[in-house]
Amino acid sequence: MNDHKLSSFAQRYAEAWCSQNPESVAAFFAERGSISINNGPPAVGRAAIAKEAQAFMTTFPDMIVTMDKVAHDEEGTKFHWTLTGTNTGPGGTGKRVRISGYELWKIDSDGLIAESKGHFDAAEYERQLREGVN
Repeated sequence: MNDHKLSSFAQRYAEAWCSQNPESVAAFFAERGSISINNGPPAVGRAAIAKEAQAFMTTFPDMIVTMDKVAHDEEGTKFHWTLTGTNTGPGGTGKRVRISGYELWKIDSDGLIAESKGHFDAAEYERQLREGVN
């Protein structure tokens, strides 16, 4: 995938996370693709990936995910993002969060995500859920 196509793909992926439609996130993944967050167990397959997306969408009904950049380095292709949202889902704290992180992608021959390893500062995320953005 060339850089222009990759950038366009990443932009559309960020928009899917904003859509409140978890299947639209899963559609960016290969049939048996996977996503894992902070070295947690991977969600494998589109139904499991949609469930992961739904959890964030439920927690943050106003969630916006923006693409900060997509770049290649020695580890591979990294999609850098920022999530902002208010924790007003069921049992939510009502606090606003703003957290940045990245996904390390393996792209398959069909141009879909075969594997995504997501990383963000979990301690800072938990703090913001309790206290809100400074």
